[in-house]
Amino acid sequence: MSEKHRQEETKTYENIVYACFGCLSNTGITAGMGSLEVVKELGLDKVGVGCLAALPLSLAPVIAKTKASKKIITVDGCPNECSRKIVEAAGFKPAKNFMLVRDISMNKKALHEDIGQNLKPVMDYVSPEDVQKTKNLIIEEIQIS
Repeated sequence: MSEKHRQEETKTYENIVYACFGCLSNTGITAGMGSLEVVKELGLDKVGVGCLAALPLSLAPVIAKTKASKKIITVDGCPNECSRKIVEAAGFKPAKNFMLVRDISMNKKALHEDIGQNLKPVMDYVSPEDVQKTKNLIIEEIQIS
C-alpha cells in the first residue's frame, strides 16, 4: 500500500455524509451529487462522503472515520431510507437524515425504465436545481452547531 493511500485511509472528517445512490434513480443520483457538491464547496477538512457499502462489512478505516466525525448526515432519495438504515444498523445515529422525495418534493424516476430503448444521458434525469437544493440542505445542517 502506498503512503498516499495509507494517509487517505486514516484521514478523518469533521462531518461525514452517507448518501444512497439509489439503484440508478434520479433521486439517488441527486443524493450522491448533492453530497459531493458539499465536499467541493466546503472542502475535505470540513466534510467527507463515507463509503456506505463498507459499513455492514465493518471495515476498520470506515468505522474509524465515522466514529471520529462530530456529525453524521444521511441522504436518501426515497422513502426506503437505505443510507439511514445502513448507518443505524452499523451502530451509528445520524444527526440528520434527508429524504429527497419528502424534503425537496422530488418525484422518483427509475432510469432502468429506459434501458434497451432510448436511454438518455444520466444528467437528463437529474435537475441541477434539485442537486443545489440537496447541497443546501446538507450545508445548512453542517453549519448548525
